[in-house]
Amino acid sequence: MSPARIVSFLPAATEMACALGLGDQIAGVSHECDHPPEMRAKPIVVRNALELGALTPSEIDRTVSMTLGSGASLYAVDELLLRALGPDLILTQDLCQVCAPSGNDVTRVLRSLDRAPEILYFTPRTLADVDENLLMLAEATGRRAEAEAIIAQGRARLDRIASRVTPVGVEHARPRVFFAEWIDPIFCAGHWVPEMIERAGGHDALGRAGNDSVRVSWDDVVASRPEVIIIAPCGYSLEGAMEQAHLLAAKPEWRSLPAVRHGRVFAVDANSYFARPAPRLVDGVELLAHLIHPELVDWTGVDGAWRSI
Repeated sequence: MSPARIVSFLPAATEMACALGLGDQIAGVSHECDHPPEMRAKPIVVRNALELGALTPSEIDRTVSMTLGSGASLYAVDELLLRALGPDLILTQDLCQVCAPSGNDVTRVLRSLDRAPEILYFTPRTLADVDENLLMLAEATGRRAEAEAIIAQGRARLDRIASRVTPVGVEHARPRVFFAEWIDPIFCAGHWVPEMIERAGGHDALGRAGNDSVRVSWDDVVASRPEVIIIAPCGYSLEGAMEQAHLLAAKPEWRSLPAVRHGRVFAVDANSYFARPAPRLVDGVELLAHLIHPELVDWTGVDGAWRSI
C-alpha cells in the first residue's frame, strides 16, 4: 500500500516521487524542492542553516568547509512542522552532507517524532544507482510498473544518443571535456557526471566516475587541454553558472585553451540536468551530446538549459 503522507528532504527524491505520480501525497519538502513547480507550494520542512546568498563561491566553500569541520549541519529541520505533518515515509540521503540533511541529522530528528516513519536513503553514485533508487521508492509506494516504464524510456533515449555519437563500426576520438562542478576553488566532475559525459560521446580526464568530486588545480585543467568546457556549479541554475563564468575567464592561459579558442565554453543549468540524481539526468546526457557533438545531436529541450560563454 502506498504511504499516505510523504516528506522529502531531497530535491532529487521529490522529482522521483512526482515522476511516479505521488505528488499529491507529498506533505512537506525542502526549500530546494522546486521541480515540478507545484512543489514550491508545499510546506517547507528543511532549510539552510547558513545564510549563503550574498557570499562569493570561495566564501561559500570556506564557510561550508568550516561548518562541516566543526561537526555542525548545513541544514535545519523544522521539527514542530514535521511532527504536525506526521509522515509515513521520509525521503532523504546519506551521500553528500552539502546536498541535504545526512543520516546523522535524520537519526536525531526521528527521536522527536511520536511515531517512527519509514525512511528511504538515496545514495547513488552512478546512473544505474539512480535507477535502483527509483525502483526502491517504487517498491515502497506500490509504483513498480511506473518506475520500470520510466527506466525503460530513459534507457531507450540513452541508446539513441549512443547510436548518434558513436555509430557502429566508426572509430573516432572523443572530444576532451572539462566539467566544472564548482568554480572557486575548482572542482572536477564526480559521481554520475563523468558517465554522462562518456555516454554523450566525450571524455573528461579529470572526472571521477562513481566517486566524490574533488578540488583540482588550474594547472591540471590547462594540462588536460579541454576542447569543450562545461560550467555547472552545483546548486545553481543557468543564471548562476553564467555569473560565475568570469572567474574562470580571468585565469592565466584561459585564452590558450582549445575550448576557448573555438568558442566551445558553455554554462548550463546544473540543478535541472546534472546535480540532482533523478530522471532528468537523461535530459542532461542529451544536452551534453548536443554541446559536444552539435553536428550530430540537436537540443530539443527548453531554451534556458545552456548558454555559450
